[in-house]
Amino acid sequence: MYIPDEGKIWLATSNERVYLEPAMCNRHGLIAGATGTGKTVTLKVIAESFSDLGIPVFLADIKGDVSGMCKQGVETKHILRSITNMNIENFTYTSYPVRFFDVYGKLGHPVRTTISDMGPELLARLLGLNDTQSGVLRIIFRIADDEQLLLLDLKDLRMMIQYVGDNAANYKLKYGNVSPQSAGAIQRALLSLEDAGGNIFFGEPALDIRDWFDWDDQGRGYMNILECQELFQHPLLYSTFLLWMLSELYEIMPECGDLDKPKIAFFFDEAHLLFNGAPKALLEKIEQVVRLIRSKGVSVWFITQNPADVPESVLAQLGNRVQHALRAYTPNEQKALRYAARSFRVNPEFDTERTLQELATGEALVSVLDPKGVPGIVQRAGILPPRSSMNAAEPEIIEEIIAKSSLKDKYGETVDRESAYELLTGQYEQAEQEKAEAEAEKKAEEERKAAEKQAEAERKQREKEEREREREEKAKEKEKKAKSSKRKQSTLGKAVNSTANTFGRKLGEALFRGIFGTRRK
Repeated sequence: MYIPDEGKIWLATSNERVYLEPAMCNRHGLIAGATGTGKTVTLKVIAESFSDLGIPVFLADIKGDVSGMCKQGVETKHILRSITNMNIENFTYTSYPVRFFDVYGKLGHPVRTTISDMGPELLARLLGLNDTQSGVLRIIFRIADDEQLLLLDLKDLRMMIQYVGDNAANYKLKYGNVSPQSAGAIQRALLSLEDAGGNIFFGEPALDIRDWFDWDDQGRGYMNILECQELFQHPLLYSTFLLWMLSELYEIMPECGDLDKPKIAFFFDEAHLLFNGAPKALLEKIEQVVRLIRSKGVSVWFITQNPADVPESVLAQLGNRVQHALRAYTPNEQKALRYAARSFRVNPEFDTERTLQELATGEALVSVLDPKGVPGIVQRAGILPPRSSMNAAEPEIIEEIIAKSSLKDKYGETVDRESAYELLTGQYEQAEQEKAEAEAEKKAEEERKAAEKQAEAERKQREKEEREREREEKAKEKEKKAKSSKRKQSTLGKAVNSTANTFGRKLGEALFRGIFGTRRK
């Protein structure tokens, strides 16, 4: 709870009040503890106090109960007991200014980003690519940038992969090899991402994180709540998307040094998902962002079950810590318990490791930075109750808030402007048209040549037939002449034969008479 006269955040009460210094909140924080030990209450109390200070907040709502911050809290016996035990005066219940966002567009303004804004590093993690495939993806992004092809949604990326794959030989010398196997693996990973609903949040209008920076008429910072009950069913999708938001904050925020309070606070629930399976290069990137983003006025809070879920390089950047109870029933859990206990500055009044197992719901071990940035001695303290409702907001209340939001028109309708898909599809269609025209021209040329060939063949056939007819006519003429000559010869022969016969007969008679001495009378 923000204390106006002291300019501090009253977070918890031990033997004395435990204050969170606003100027030290950009040194980030950790809220840890087993399920059901009060992490959500702590998150709400800190977020409400930030809002009261005029600091906009972003937080993910995994269980749905954070949405109740738009409603005024109601008194319960547990809250009344806390108010009494902590001697809280003038405690009032109130609602907070809230805006709802939802990747799936059901319980909030649709949240989208573009493929280009996500970038190859985060997208490779989201797709589960190996080093070789990740390298190919970086080449594809580079070519898209160099050729001014916008990558806005998944169909843009699919088309770009196909385009680069089809023209891999042209790009090999300048960018490196793009093998068909790697391109095919990326395409298959994109299909899996679509099946997980990933195609929903790639597109435009993309979320402008500057819209988070808003205040109500009382000067309180808006609570920007991302509804994650459905998104959380896909842990890799959830963690990558929130990491993109954090990276986007880092990119857009100018350097401002150490301020008297943060410009915005970012709460990352179920933070262990951010680091599970993350390659070394990505872990180094996360560490860099967390380390440097504080100079841009951003306060980052990780919420997880155990501090061991967070890499030491990142954990070292978290100066403010609230550790709820841990359970240690197995050797691994006991090891994690000792790890958590050693992360605090020792308080000689109690055994930190044993106390961690004895904490009741709503109690925590708290260590915060003093005004000079020095970690305070760990305190066993009760966390203050939140002023807003502990229950989830009813759907009709959420719908009413969305309907009245000034962001409704901005994010309500999907925009699909000309990008890589349209441009490359146009190129492919033009190429197909040119190919079809070339094929048609080729076919026409082939048909013309075939027609000419056919005409030539027909001409030759006619000439052949003409020659055949001439030969036949000549043959017939020759045969006719031959027959005519034969007939003449036959007539002459007959005449000659007749004359010869007559002559011969007469000659024969003469000879006969001469021999036998007779003569014809």
